[in-house]
Amino acid sequence: MTATRRTGSTLDRSFGRETVSTTERRERIQRVFGAVAPRYDLMNDIMSFGIHRLWKRSLARRVVAVRGFVVDLAGGTGDVARLLASEGRCVVVCDPSLPMMHAGMRRGKGGLVWLAGEAERIPLGDASVDLLTVAFGLRNATQLERALVEIRRVLKPGGRFVCLEFSRPAPWLAPVYDLYSFLVIPRLGALVAQEPHAYQYLVESIRRFPDQQGFASLMEQAGFDEVRWENVSFGIACLHFGRRPGMQAGDNGSALSSTSSPREGAITLSGVGKSSSTS
Repeated sequence: MTATRRTGSTLDRSFGRETVSTTERRERIQRVFGAVAPRYDLMNDIMSFGIHRLWKRSLARRVVAVRGFVVDLAGGTGDVARLLASEGRCVVVCDPSLPMMHAGMRRGKGGLVWLAGEAERIPLGDASVDLLTVAFGLRNATQLERALVEIRRVLKPGGRFVCLEFSRPAPWLAPVYDLYSFLVIPRLGALVAQEPHAYQYLVESIRRFPDQQGFASLMEQAGFDEVRWENVSFGIACLHFGRRPGMQAGDNGSALSSTSSPREGAITLSGVGKSSSTS
């Protein structure tokens, strides 16, 4: 397995199977999500037969005990953030794609804060977040290893990080999964979303992302402890868990520090009253 592991640097200079600069990668990914935003959630339902919703609910159940300031990074249309919203939490959707967030907001803001920001430059203060989640988003970061360091920066000591991402399925499943991914998904993208090339990229990006052990190693290198993972659906996807070393975060209920507010210059699309204030 070691010989086939992908690293963050392998992903950083790729767009699907092409080798590109990090700047071009960033621009192309922005165009992809701008194009697919109107039908993104519908396509996820069709491609996964709705199973992605079960995976995301599993993520939400794993972190039900954590309170305080919660960020769903690369949160897109807010489907995961809505699962995370509960009493004692301020939940922020942070995503670089305004079209994706606008698509989510059209369904109702849901008591969420919507904040424009990239994983490599999260517009929040140091040690301000109790829980940070990301679902199927880190493989679209321009610089994966930098994004992990940035996630650790914004977490409070003891803060929790949970990543749900596509991974490497069991060997007996891999051939069928590959056929479905490369032959069926781009055709569905053409039929439903009128964007076959965008979904070809999304399929190829899964193969570029590190496998279970490879991503766990990157998390450890970024300074997380208590790193572990759990396969879901025989490894088609994987839940990765980590913690910023230090005292346990989230013990103060819903109280938020002043560093929980967006940094100067950040674009906040909507707020939820006192939860988004700096008082």
